[in-house]
Formats: sequence, structure tokens, C-alpha cells
Amino acid sequence: MIFIGASTGGTEAIKQVLTELPVSIPPVLIVQHMPEMFTGAFARRLDGLCAVKVKEAEDGEPIQGGTVYIAPGHSHLSIVRTSSGLQCSLSRAEPVNRHRPSVDVLFSSAARTVGAAGVGVLLTGMGKDGARGLLEMREAGAWTIAQDHDSCVVYGMPREAALLGAACEVVTLKDVAQQILRHLGHGATRNG
Repeated sequence: MIFIGASTGGTEAIKQVLTELPVSIPPVLIVQHMPEMFTGAFARRLDGLCAVKVKEAEDGEPIQGGTVYIAPGHSHLSIVRTSSGLQCSLSRAEPVNRHRPSVDVLFSSAARTVGAAGVGVLLTGMGKDGARGLLEMREAGAWTIAQDHDSCVVYGMPREAALLGAACEVVTLKDVAQQILRHLGHGATRNG
């Protein structure tokens, strides 16, 4: 499974990554710092541009391959394991790192729930949200990627992750999708 976090500049970065992923991709869960009135429209816009299905996550929703789940702007998004499989879990708990949704909340749940079966990606953004969670994912055996300085709009969150040693690799934005697919064992991106 793939877990992506982003903030400032993230909407375009996420679009670039997702449009290069094939429909056969495992599930993708995303936290993008964004006011709640915009996350639904963001998901619908991406759904029209991508081979994969993109939607706003719903509480208790079963997680399926070929689908991207965007955290609603009002809730933390986590992945939980139930008797019927993996599900999205939404919570209006207090903000973490001044954010709700928080990337750290998503990444921490990924580390606990899927461990080495996860791929964590931290894209452009201000602050440090997601850095500690990405480290938790790496320590749980996941492959972790941070966007590099030159391709970030704001080199905050990925920088903090790099400083913590949370990223297995630091790559330019145009290579993120390719590296995800390489790690998952896919040959080429949608366009290549």
C-alpha cells in the first residue's frame, strides 16, 4: 500500500504522481493539508485526470486496490485492520502538528497496520508534519521516499524527514511515481 503526505505545493505534486500511476496500483491513502471545503473537489478533479479511481475517504470504508483515498479536510485519516479487512478510519481528534488531517497520524497508522508492506512518500510542504511518521514507517520496514529540495515548492516536511533519517531515498518530483512503481515491482508508469 502507498501512503502520501503533502502540504504547501502538494496539490500539483500529488497530481503529477497520481497521473503516472497505472490502474493496477495497490491502494493509496493521502493527507494533503487543505481546508475541508476543498478536499472533495480536489478528489473529484484528480479522479477525472487519473487512471486510478480517486475519492474522498469515508469512515469505515473498505480499502481496495486501484483506488486513492484523500483525507477530508476536517478529519485525521488512519488505516485500521478489522475482521473484514483493511478500512479507512476518520477522526476529529485534536490537531497533530497543528494539522487535522495530519500526515503523522496517517503514517503512524501505516507503520502499525501494514509495516513492511507500505510505501511512504513525503512531498513538498511547510513545517514538520509527516517526518516522524515517515521514520516510524521506515523503522517498521516500509520503503520511504522524500521529495528533494530543488523540486519542492517549500522544502519543509521532506527536509525534516531527511534530517531524521526517515527517507530510504530522496528523489526529484518527476521520479517519485517511477520509484514507487520500481519498489512495487511494476515495470513502467502509465505514460512510459
